[in-house]
Amino acid sequence: MQKRRAKIPHPEHVIDSTTKLLNEAVPAEILGIILPLLLGVAFLVLAERKVMAFVQPDSLKLILKEPISPSSANFSLFRMAPVATFMLSMVAWAVVPFDYGMVLSDSNIGLLYLFAISSLGVYGIITAGRSSN
Repeated sequence: MQKRRAKIPHPEHVIDSTTKLLNEAVPAEILGIILPLLLGVAFLVLAERKVMAFVQPDSLKLILKEPISPSSANFSLFRMAPVATFMLSMVAWAVVPFDYGMVLSDSNIGLLYLFAISSLGVYGIITAGRSSN
């Protein structure tokens, strides 16, 4: 029993069908929609890069800036208050689901926990203000 070979189309037939497909598949309406979208995306990418270039030296300047603390401040409380606020805001993300079944802590009282932790973030701001006296 012989195996059947797949019929290979003649190259000229393939080229003719490809050019026919391209001529039918790219009408002016499609180009009228795609070209403005492509140009818009290009300009948005350019704008984003300009903004990011502006932000990068600015953040570098802030990182290298000398930390200033009031002379009459309680130094340890003044430095720990922003850390406490940041840590509480990060801990609040523990109950926020990122995808179906992807949650750090699957508790039944997640919304109550989120409200409680987010309300504690105010204490870091109050502590920073109080410790600067």
